[in-house]
Amino acid sequence: MPQQVTSFFRRLGDTIRGFSVAQRVIAVIGVAVIGLGAAGLAMWASQPSYTPLFSGLQAADASAIVDQLRTDGVPYQLTDGGGTILVPQEKVYDERLKAASAGLPTSTTNGYSLLDKMGVTSSEFQQSVTYKRAMEGELANTISAMKGVKTASVRLAIPADTVFTSQKQDPTASVFIEPQAGVTLSSDQVQAIVHLTSAAVTGMQPTDVSVVDANGNVLSTVGAGATGGADKQANDYESRVKTAVQDMLDKVVGAGNATVAVAADVSNESAQRTTEQYTTPTNAPATSETTQKETYTGSGGSAAGVLGPDNIAVPNGSSGNGTFNSESSTKDNAVDKVTEQRTIPAGAVTRQTVSVAVNSDAVSNVSANELRNMVNAAAGINTARGDSVSVQLVPFSKTGATEAAKAIQEAKDAAAADQLTGIIRSSIIGAAIVAAAIIAFALFRRSRKRAAEDAELEAERAESLAMEASPFPVALDPAPPTVPMQLDPLPDPTAPELEAERRRQEIEALAERDPQKTAEFLRSLMEDRAGV
Repeated sequence: MPQQVTSFFRRLGDTIRGFSVAQRVIAVIGVAVIGLGAAGLAMWASQPSYTPLFSGLQAADASAIVDQLRTDGVPYQLTDGGGTILVPQEKVYDERLKAASAGLPTSTTNGYSLLDKMGVTSSEFQQSVTYKRAMEGELANTISAMKGVKTASVRLAIPADTVFTSQKQDPTASVFIEPQAGVTLSSDQVQAIVHLTSAAVTGMQPTDVSVVDANGNVLSTVGAGATGGADKQANDYESRVKTAVQDMLDKVVGAGNATVAVAADVSNESAQRTTEQYTTPTNAPATSETTQKETYTGSGGSAAGVLGPDNIAVPNGSSGNGTFNSESSTKDNAVDKVTEQRTIPAGAVTRQTVSVAVNSDAVSNVSANELRNMVNAAAGINTARGDSVSVQLVPFSKTGATEAAKAIQEAKDAAAADQLTGIIRSSIIGAAIVAAAIIAFALFRRSRKRAAEDAELEAERAESLAMEASPFPVALDPAPPTVPMQLDPLPDPTAPELEAERRRQEIEALAERDPQKTAEFLRSLMEDRAGV
């Protein structure tokens, strides 16, 4: 292993051994967090991106498609209870083409494709039934494509055609819906299903469609439409009236100072009513008029007389002429006729009662009569129908309000504590990550600094060795001038003492100029002598 790498690991070990216990724990936590994050990121990046291959599948179709994927060696995932199959994104189109060539999924091929399989020898009954099945399949496929719908099944009841108009019946439809897990169909979606189904069949009205979900809930009934049964209509009506009255009272007496209860009676019966009205137009001429007149004139015999006491005619003995006149007139006047046919659906409100309790401590400028009038207007009270309103000013109990406020405060405190705990946890994790990053950066800076110092030391050592190998006068500055006058005789320049003295003076001059380099030089001389 190279010397630089060995020295780096040696210095790293020395640095770690110099850490305290707390620093070691923080360093280990930081390294662990970084390692786990890197491992998670690598696992996430290595996983393929899955895309739905088919959704809303029946069990048989899902099993057949899974067998095909296993045969092809394609990884897959099942969601929505096995109704949706996910495959890698790059395999979606290939597997869809293979499934289509194998006729999968079969549940989506029962639409108008059924008409392609009919032969020329099919009877009229077979053609009618097949056409109805094709319409049912197409409607089911269309409804299944709606958001939130897992599967759908449609059954049509189309009566046979007849030449008698009075005997003609409207077609009806039954729609079964299985929503996706955790999804509840809204009223707008139910309305869309009802109108989609009724518009696809000639002569079918939206009130002729029944919609039921997989939980047995009736979403639309025949005769009542998509508003549900009478109970649901009553609940919706009560909620609407209660909301209107409560909003009005909250603005008048303040929020929390009034409570409203509404009870509505809703009819469960549906009927059809036909009404005919006749009126005589004013100053209208007669449509037809007939007049007959009869007149007779002539003489006759004796008068027949009158009956006596014993029912015996007694002649009066007189005779004379007779005259007969008769006149009759017949007029046919114009008459206006109005015929009205009405269909009365179930869910009509027959009677409602509204009860209002107002906190007497909070009401000072409003009387009970004024509150009653406002409630009558807001709730649409009809006295002819039997509706009634009761408004009472009573003191409210504060025990429930105190307990509710205490519960709300406890919930707020618990939420604040959870939030604080989450903040502390996040802060600790963030601090550990920051500490690990700081430690890693410090180690990197220290290693770089040590490497620079080692390089500088090596350079200085090489320079010192070069200076030792070369004569000192080359590297040293010229000595200061000396006094030319000397009393003693000059010694022999070749003497050893003079050479040693000269070297000592050069070393002292070098020490004054660069003490650190001098120390390194002396250290190297001592190491060389120790090695010898």
